[in-house]
Amino acid sequence: MSVVAPVSRAADVKRAVLLMTASTVIFGCMAVCIRLASAQLHPFEIAFFRNFFGFIFILPILVRHGPSLLKTHRLPLYLVRCLIGIVSMLAGFWAIVNLPLAQAIALSYSTPLFVTIGAVLVLGEVVRARRWTAVLVGFLGVVLIVRPGSADFTAGSLVALMAAVASASVAISIKFLSRTEHPDAIVLYTTMLWVPMSLVPALFVWEMPVGITWLWIVLAGLLGTTAHMCWTRALKLADASMLTPISFMQILVVAVFGYFLFDEALDRWTVLGAAIIFGSNVYIARREARLARQAVTDPEINPETPSPR
Repeated sequence: MSVVAPVSRAADVKRAVLLMTASTVIFGCMAVCIRLASAQLHPFEIAFFRNFFGFIFILPILVRHGPSLLKTHRLPLYLVRCLIGIVSMLAGFWAIVNLPLAQAIALSYSTPLFVTIGAVLVLGEVVRARRWTAVLVGFLGVVLIVRPGSADFTAGSLVALMAAVASASVAISIKFLSRTEHPDAIVLYTTMLWVPMSLVPALFVWEMPVGITWLWIVLAGLLGTTAHMCWTRALKLADASMLTPISFMQILVVAVFGYFLFDEALDRWTVLGAAIIFGSNVYIARREARLARQAVTDPEINPETPSPR
């Protein structure tokens, strides 16, 4: 048993790394499809089609589990979570279409910083000096990317930050839902509710897709659903603290596509800011994982009481 267990654990870690790498690359490709579809369609309409085709591709989960999976007493929370999620998606898609790809994706990685603040305000979590320092350092990276007051500043970068704030709110709501709801139920309800919610703003800018645009929006739905499933399965097999650094490869993926497809040069301030946000997020994730392990192994540690972070 002492030999088999480490071997099994090593296999799980290897699979988790492969799944997270696949998720990162696929999410990057989805962003590229969104940008390509924007040659004809408004980002709000692209968001609707991403959700519509994403729902079609996720239907096998409902078939596998059966209608009983959708039984819930938390429908109001689902509605609130999805409304906030739509704000995040619409703002994020707008940023992908109107900002350099690398910059839009780099700013999206500020979400964990806002999650920390929300966890204190909403969940009552106690955050000490070390984690607050990491958050402040992360926001320094955000400032370097946005560069307020400089000639390179654009209001569009604030839209990307709004998407990150809304995404952080969604992450906190998922913490509440995950206490009682099946993970697949959360994914299904989210996708089902997002379809009609995203249709409303799409109708104001509606234009029937033509030609190759159909390929890009179908791919956006397929890639988004596939990447999300790879991501959730990776997190089941290994710690988020180990997998978080891999997810930042998405910036490199979109930077390469941005350079060759859209003639976007990689700005040095975006690289520096993204590196700082990356370091801050890695520290926060590993610190949280370490505290969680201590809470499990040390009976004297109460996770509900203040601890040095």
